[in-house]
Amino acid sequence: MRFLSLQMAMIFITVFFNQLRAQDYIGLVQSVDGTPIAGVLITFENEVIAKTNAKGQFSLSEKIQFPIHLSFKHADYQSKNQLFHEINQVFFLRKSSDIEELDQITVLASSDVKKTVILPISQVTSKALEQQTPVTLVDAMNKIPGVNIQSGAINTNRITIRGVGSRTLYGTNKIKAYFNDIPITNGIGETVLDIYDVEDLQSIEIIKGPKASLYGTSFGGIILLTSKKPENQGFSTQNSSTIGSFGLFKNRFAVGFSDEKFSLHFNYGHLEMDGFRENSAYQINSYVLNSTHKFDEKTSISLLFNHSNYLAQLPSSIGKTDFLENPKKAAFTWLMAKGYKKDKQLLAGINVKHKFSDYFENNTSVFYSYSDHYEPRPFNILDEFTNGYGLRSVFTKTFNFLGRNAKWNFGTELFKDEYQWKTIENKYQSNNGKGSLEGMLLSKNSEKRTHSNFFSDITLSLLEKLNLQLGINFNDTSYHFKDEFNAETQNTSASLNFDPLIAPNLNLTYQILPNLQVFANASYGFNFPSLEEALTPEGVVNPEISPEKGFHYEIGTELYFLNRRGHLLTSYYILDIKDLLVAQRVGEDQYIGRNAGRTLHKGVEFSTDYKFILSSNVNLTPFMNASFNWHRFRDFVNEDIDYSGNELTGVPDMVFNYGFALTVDKFSLFANQSYFGKMPMNDANSLYSDAYNLLNLKLDYSTQLFKILNIKFNFGINNVFDTHYASSILINATGFNNVEPRYYYPGNPRNYYGGIVLNYLF
Repeated sequence: MRFLSLQMAMIFITVFFNQLRAQDYIGLVQSVDGTPIAGVLITFENEVIAKTNAKGQFSLSEKIQFPIHLSFKHADYQSKNQLFHEINQVFFLRKSSDIEELDQITVLASSDVKKTVILPISQVTSKALEQQTPVTLVDAMNKIPGVNIQSGAINTNRITIRGVGSRTLYGTNKIKAYFNDIPITNGIGETVLDIYDVEDLQSIEIIKGPKASLYGTSFGGIILLTSKKPENQGFSTQNSSTIGSFGLFKNRFAVGFSDEKFSLHFNYGHLEMDGFRENSAYQINSYVLNSTHKFDEKTSISLLFNHSNYLAQLPSSIGKTDFLENPKKAAFTWLMAKGYKKDKQLLAGINVKHKFSDYFENNTSVFYSYSDHYEPRPFNILDEFTNGYGLRSVFTKTFNFLGRNAKWNFGTELFKDEYQWKTIENKYQSNNGKGSLEGMLLSKNSEKRTHSNFFSDITLSLLEKLNLQLGINFNDTSYHFKDEFNAETQNTSASLNFDPLIAPNLNLTYQILPNLQVFANASYGFNFPSLEEALTPEGVVNPEISPEKGFHYEIGTELYFLNRRGHLLTSYYILDIKDLLVAQRVGEDQYIGRNAGRTLHKGVEFSTDYKFILSSNVNLTPFMNASFNWHRFRDFVNEDIDYSGNELTGVPDMVFNYGFALTVDKFSLFANQSYFGKMPMNDANSLYSDAYNLLNLKLDYSTQLFKILNIKFNFGINNVFDTHYASSILINATGFNNVEPRYYYPGNPRNYYGGIVLNYLF
């Protein structure tokens, strides 16, 4: 009897402990492609508490208080911190070779863009953005070879890619941009990126040149912005605050929720600063809502809403004397008029993804945008409003070709915007020093701009190591202009219908070795003039003006080395553009466009980085990238002056970046030194800007206060050596009334910032 009782007790104890083991918290660690990862160390408060088995599984006893914030470490994968909050939760790690940003700039074909173009793509990840000032995108994007942003102010940026866009005077065009796959470039090719909160971007991807048929044919290429989404299941919030020099204050609040079928992300950002120069204060509020609902394995629907409103004072450019002696000074007339921009913008879209089968799917978006803009300038007051709407639909078919996988994309992008604007007399001179004052109406106009794009590309594996992609884009564009101010014979209403254009492209990649590939591209592109460029000085449409057209050629290599911890990308390109559009100044605020010549852009770009893992808590990542440019006017005659053979105006002859990211336990130090070469300031090449160096530093400290609360402190210095430089150049500036030509936008002197970031995970 006693023996039977002992057996019963042993059975009870066995069942009891088996039950305890069954109640352990089980987790799974996988790579992003779903492969289990063995040997991952799971740590809590710097102590190893578990290790994954051959199936990628690990378990934690229920004695550990749940939920718990864990760290995942593996020699071949990027370390990750994440909240463990449910049984059988899956954690995904990326290989260092998949990321290749090595704490800086990524150059890769990401999973989202890989279906669009097979060549390497330049990318700035959210992690790389966090290593810069949280105010603008300029520093991070300027580290991409071939990309250069000249910044006159936070809201005055000119982006050039391989020299394209350098002749745009006050903004960015000839480069097309998307936000969450929705076009944000308006009907005349103008793009504004400064309204998007840099702290709320997951990535910025750049395709240089017209080699992505699915996104258009702009010579400069494509910029793809992607907003952040919830990283973990459950509820999370984040708040970041930054203060700094020149009255800088920024606060961002984000909240997110995600489960198996639904995700929601909301971000609010506020930024204000007094500015370094006179009349340069700035303030913006922005809101982003991004939500997705997954009905089943085949269908999902997403909603995007982005709204911003800002008020920006305008100091404008200054002459050489003021630039050297008093760079804080605003242009005299702009200061007297207290010039400024007041702007409200909205972008809203609905996206539906549906899989008809395992081999055929569709991605369709409908979208609407508006821009309400008011800008008092010394010469007049500009009041404009734009409504835009459209549809983008892409079908993807996968199939078998010669026993290998192949993919066919085809679809359409239809876009139309209605632009209304008027100019009003500015009576600031008679307003007792109070700034701008509306006077009589000077002009009133409206314009309808329509673009129809139809595109297709096919990607084939011709051989085991040889991939080919063929693409084509068909475009039909028209402008309709209505003069609502002048009557009868003085009325200048007109229409401009361009001939349809077809642009093909060819991409090739060949995998020489597992860690080495070569690639090549040949593509045709074009850029349309704006209606304003198509007008003669008398305000009549010039029917002879035509789009810029030309070919883009590129060859390059991509190499991974030393266990894929190092990465090297090199490329050589030629861009031959004819029917060059030239903005000829005929008044203080009046420009007309002409097809005046041909340019030849040649350049070499390279980027390299390497990740040293010095210990489990110490990583060092040096990086270096550069672009060398030989951009010239091949055939250029303007106002009977021959500039053929001269260097292209407004493009530095070289840009060189190098630096490092150092992580020691909870501390991270980021350093970036940038060199910008001299650039011609006028077409005659009689004036050049000075070359200059900038050094930026940032220090982060991250820690965990509680199991659901992470905190990060940061401190940064921009322009450490207080370099005096021009952050933007107004090319071909002209002086009026014997006033010195105003070429220069002074860059900020040495400045400081610091902040705190709080992350709550529930």
